[in-house]
Amino acid sequence: MGYGHARRGFPIVWTCGHEGLVHVASGRVASILFELADPSAGDESLPQRLVRACAREVPVSGVGLVLMSDSGLAGVAAATDGLARLMEELQFTVGEGPGVESCHSGRPVLEPDLTSAGSRRWPAFASGALQAGVCAMFALPLRVGSIRLGVLDLYRDVPGGLSPAHLAEALSFADAATAVLLHLQSVARPDRDDVAGIGMHLVEDRAQVHQATGFIAERVDVSMSDALMLLRARAYASDRLVTDLARDVLSGVVQFTRDEDREDGS
Repeated sequence: MGYGHARRGFPIVWTCGHEGLVHVASGRVASILFELADPSAGDESLPQRLVRACAREVPVSGVGLVLMSDSGLAGVAAATDGLARLMEELQFTVGEGPGVESCHSGRPVLEPDLTSAGSRRWPAFASGALQAGVCAMFALPLRVGSIRLGVLDLYRDVPGGLSPAHLAEALSFADAATAVLLHLQSVARPDRDDVAGIGMHLVEDRAQVHQATGFIAERVDVSMSDALMLLRARAYASDRLVTDLARDVLSGVVQFTRDEDREDGS
């Protein structure tokens, strides 16, 4: 796996796609990148243009582009709509889902029906997704060698898989998304507020979750990993996003007590 350079400064990425298919980022991916870089496209960010274009070309209801850190999903870079963004936040809150699995395994995770295998595989995520009207999800990892950049998640409001042609198109958009993230990283400047053009709110949201986790760990006297589990469990039980709950923990609106939460977490 590696990358070269396409027109308008984007790197061309080639990967080993689904089931060993060698997916070369050549003609189709270069075409996607060329269209994304069209200066007449307006003020939308490149990630936002990409997810909207993907949703037009692949028969799905929504698309989300998620960044990754060493610990897993790090933030939503772009989403076609509120539902796609909600699905990404749901995966971060419950700590499971196709995107999370794809993030850790580095392989595509294709789930055409969340009511069957999906419910057994990711019960908390599937329950929330089905309640929101999402019935199928396809997660494609964005990688260059051993470097994991993110995940491209595609959602459908009806059950059913992608045809080979549509899967190939989705893989092309995943390669284009990898090239976009590499490009944004290469042109990012230390003095800019919008690191990689995506927005500091991604960093701030996850920083608040990390700070709240540390606060809970100290208050309840548990490890950081157990504290994050407590935070996620409270968010899930109260039907809230973990990022929103973290803000309330830091502001003192929500309290975690040693006796109650150590008992719940044991």
